[in-house]
Amino acid sequence: MSPSSNGDSPHSSTATMTAAASATVVGRFPLPNRDFTIEVPSPQLLAQVQVNGGGVNSLKSPTSLKSARTPSFSREGILGSAQKARNLSQSSDNRPESNGMQKAPSDEGINPLKRRNTDAGVDYPRRRATIACEVCRSRKSRCDGTKPKCKLCTELGAECIYREPGIKLDAGDKLILERLNRIENLLQMNMVGHPNGMGLSHDSPNMSNGTALSGDNLMGIGSNAANFVSVIPSGGLGTWSATATNNISTMPKVHTNAALHLLQWPMIRDLVSRPYDPQILLQLEMAREPLHSLAKTPCVDLSNTNAYIEAYFDRVNIWYACVNPYTWRSHYRIALSNGFREGPESCIVLLVLALGQASSRGSISRIVPHEDPPGLQYFTAAWSLLPGMMTSNSVLAAQCHLLAAAYLFYLVRPLEAWNLLCTTSTKLQLLLMAPSRVPADQRELIERIYWNSLLFESDLLAELDLPHSGVVAFEENVGLPCGFEGDEQEAVGRDELWYFLAEIALRRLLNRVSQLIYSKDSMASTTSLEPVVAELDFQLTQWYESLPLPLQFPFTRTMLPDPVQTVLRLRFFACRTIIYRPYILAVLDNEQAVLDPSVREACTKCLEASIRQLEHITAHHAGHMPYLWQGALSIVSQTLLVMGATMSPSLSSILWSLVPHRDTIDQIINDVVMEIERYAVLSPSLSLSAEIIKEAEVRRRTYLSG
Repeated sequence: MSPSSNGDSPHSSTATMTAAASATVVGRFPLPNRDFTIEVPSPQLLAQVQVNGGGVNSLKSPTSLKSARTPSFSREGILGSAQKARNLSQSSDNRPESNGMQKAPSDEGINPLKRRNTDAGVDYPRRRATIACEVCRSRKSRCDGTKPKCKLCTELGAECIYREPGIKLDAGDKLILERLNRIENLLQMNMVGHPNGMGLSHDSPNMSNGTALSGDNLMGIGSNAANFVSVIPSGGLGTWSATATNNISTMPKVHTNAALHLLQWPMIRDLVSRPYDPQILLQLEMAREPLHSLAKTPCVDLSNTNAYIEAYFDRVNIWYACVNPYTWRSHYRIALSNGFREGPESCIVLLVLALGQASSRGSISRIVPHEDPPGLQYFTAAWSLLPGMMTSNSVLAAQCHLLAAAYLFYLVRPLEAWNLLCTTSTKLQLLLMAPSRVPADQRELIERIYWNSLLFESDLLAELDLPHSGVVAFEENVGLPCGFEGDEQEAVGRDELWYFLAEIALRRLLNRVSQLIYSKDSMASTTSLEPVVAELDFQLTQWYESLPLPLQFPFTRTMLPDPVQTVLRLRFFACRTIIYRPYILAVLDNEQAVLDPSVREACTKCLEASIRQLEHITAHHAGHMPYLWQGALSIVSQTLLVMGATMSPSLSSILWSLVPHRDTIDQIINDVVMEIERYAVLSPSLSLSAEIIKEAEVRRRTYLSG
């Protein structure tokens, strides 16, 4: 069910059972006093990692999850959820009877007049049979319950058939059966999919941290398993043979989830004067002029470094979690001794200063055009050191390239950022091929660099047709981040990790959506889509309910003061929109499709999620440091969706029910057009997006008025 707008959190119809992994508290960052699932159930391959601890009043990060990194595809894991559910149905003397009624204590000793019928010689006639035969049921006549034939069937000469007595189940029994049904569906899918490379056999590789398969996570797609199997690509899940993995939580090689693909939809394609090649955004970014300032002699001002370092750890590291606050002072001392002119430490310090200064100025979309963006002087100095890092294959060299890519994302230069990510990916793969190549004190760091690279790459692959780097092949072997360790006296900031873990889980869910709904082998009919969509929405709800309390955002219609909650809420609605978006296409293609109640409900959920993303457009500024380019294209796609809905009689009626006034939709679209126009100077791909959305609004109003 869709989250309500009154602040209630989404409710899952299926009880969630999780196993908390043990955690060791290090330093002054206790764990939240609740379970936090960093992965959501998947119909194929997934895992949960959870932690317990103390303290819920402040957002703290986990410190040790190494013990949780164990493969959970085992008999004990499969039976674990059933055993937990069984415990729910066990009680003492007041255990509910099989008919669902509570067993009342005997009152024979209290009132002797109330005696149970224990005398065999007394036969009280039954006024009505407990179980009527089928003939009496159909005729709605009273059945005397005589076997083998009741009186009526004897008179009619009809065959007398009795139904088996029903068994009423308590909550625990129902939960067990539901889990078993999901397991059975998964096994059926496994048997059917095995010839195509999807089977899970005994010699499948062990998995951890996000791809493991456990009893708590064996989530099938429902009763219609045959429809679900049709989404599996015939040649297996990766089109890159050297790095093929049985993992649906990665971006597919070919998909139709990009924003400009909506311009090919009915009604929406009438909003533009000419067709657009989906590759046009990539072509524009490839033809883009490079940063001219990078050719200048670097000159940096080190007079305000403390403020920028503090800004980085307060406002930037929470998004990337890739700089160790415990080793920062050591890095800074080394960089200072080298005059910030050589070594990975110098490069890292300069990039942190660049990102810190950038975060102190708010959204780059509000910077005066043609003015040097904040932090550029430090980035230019770091850029001069990157050639030396290019030929180094250390963890710190990979960290340098990742931080440089992060700053390029801030500058809204996605393709240049991708180039640096490819270098990062190459270094990571070389290091991860043999775990002994990574020093023990840098293993936590390389895990964070790895997940950042995977998140960035997935975001880019969602919109641009780029080559896959192959780094995803190591996903099953890389642990999840669990907290830096060090001397608290040396720490310059907090090691925030909760958001990063939540983002990993959500990004993997978004990738599953692309695999199961938008890949070239996905299903087309709404009938076959229904169980898949239901499962994905269930996983999205599970993700929300697994967030630590400080991250659980309210579903109110007002803006939130907390930037982390703001970003997570926007990402939540973006995910829900693309889960249900195919139903909008079905109705735009055929208005009669909305007569199906399930289709209408799905369209309502999709349009509501789109409106929730767009109604406070400036809320997106909270995530502009890491997500401006990705977020802008998401805004464009949701706006095109809403525009198309206003041109459909059935969808427009749904849309009007979601807002207080009809003029609200026009105002929302107008605000989006103005906001995207401000992004136009930042990137040629966003400039084209602004042109498209502006033209589409003009043509939409003309269509509705004429």
